[in-house]
Amino acid sequence: MMRHVLVPALLLSALVSAPAAAQTTLTPFAGSTFGGETTENRYVYGGVVGFGSGTGVDIDFGYAPNFFGDTDDPFGDLDGKLNITTLMFNIRFGGSKAPGLSPFVSGGAGLMRASISSPGDLFDSLSRNDFALNAGGGLTGYFNGHIGLRGEIRYFRSLQGESGAGGIIIDPRDFDLADFDFWRGTVGLSLRF
Repeated sequence: MMRHVLVPALLLSALVSAPAAAQTTLTPFAGSTFGGETTENRYVYGGVVGFGSGTGVDIDFGYAPNFFGDTDDPFGDLDGKLNITTLMFNIRFGGSKAPGLSPFVSGGAGLMRASISSPGDLFDSLSRNDFALNAGGGLTGYFNGHIGLRGEIRYFRSLQGESGAGGIIIDPRDFDLADFDFWRGTVGLSLRF
């Protein structure tokens, strides 16, 4: 009888207690894309939600509207706009919780979505979702225990693969690096809780 009460009580206390070093960081950012498939530097914005100090996990969301820039089309608006959206789940090493500068590196995987708007409303807008990899690094600098700046440079590369038997899920044994890649440089205000 006592064992049936003790095990759930221990599990409940482990779930509701937070580790002493746990912290959450929110960093909205703005920056530019460059290199790889970019034809000119374009702006990008988004945010990073980080969990943990030192080694931790980051969720990175970025949006690059009009990724390839404006083109001079002699026939009017016949060039659709391509927007790139990324959602990455990364493991981070570095980035101390003490005030001052601290380097970090991170990398992971997630989704890359390319959306093409209809040029001149000639057809329906198209979108494509791909798995992608990313790796990067940068510096965090905190003015006090809660407010600081984060700057980073990050590389993105899409993956390609063959669909499984159902045609929906990509077979994880057949992943390969795709041709689409780019770099992103960003700076953001980092808020630590």
